[in-house]
Amino acid sequence: MSNIFITGSAGGLGQMAARILINEGHNVWVHGRNEYRAEEAMSALPGAVGAIAGDLSEIKETVLLACRINRLGNFDAIIHNAGVGFCEPNRGNTRDGLPEVFAVNSLAPYLLTSLIKKPTRLIYISSALHFHGDITLQDLTWEKRTWNGFQAYADSKFHNLLLSQSIARLWSQTISNAVEPGWVSTKMGGPNAIDDLTKAPVTQAWLAASNDKEAMVNGRYFYHQRATAFNRQAANPEIQEAYLDYCKKITGVSIPLM
Repeated sequence: MSNIFITGSAGGLGQMAARILINEGHNVWVHGRNEYRAEEAMSALPGAVGAIAGDLSEIKETVLLACRINRLGNFDAIIHNAGVGFCEPNRGNTRDGLPEVFAVNSLAPYLLTSLIKKPTRLIYISSALHFHGDITLQDLTWEKRTWNGFQAYADSKFHNLLLSQSIARLWSQTISNAVEPGWVSTKMGGPNAIDDLTKAPVTQAWLAASNDKEAMVNGRYFYHQRATAFNRQAANPEIQEAYLDYCKKITGVSIPLM
């Protein structure tokens, strides 16, 4: 039995992964962006231990969320599932002056990873679109570039992979992997998605709790429970450090070392 926290679990793949893990007998904490969504998560997942609210689009709220999680004790696994913004029509502007896609998809996992007590396993949700992400890491907050919602989302999925690879390199006692759930018909994926929705939450749940030797590996990129090829630029320590430095400059928070 593992203690597991899943961001963005009031619906979609986060809720589906939570249900799998609850049915397996694990202690699962769920998350919603506000109290209403957190209550929705608990209503949909009555077997969950509890729900925590926190708006991942705001730096201050994300820091407070990390504090709330730490008060609950140590977690065996955290699934960074929350995400927004596939092909958003405009940049948006959070209270911190950031694009919402970058704030929620990229910066929030960085902050939570930095601030939550180190778990045994970390799982980050990426996408095949990470291959289209900008590896130069120029203008991550879209202050100079002309907005492109597809590119912003692809960039964020490359950032998730970069973060998972960074942690795999920096934290020897933590297993860190990324997952491609596929293009599936969730609210974000839309009705035209072609991949199998039933398979989409399985890999992240498996990586969070399974003792299969195939799940106990580090620094991999998974699709349907198989380690598969990814953009090898994400394994470049120089690119990783450039990304971590960028996030540190925005938040004032560093990834702790050993």
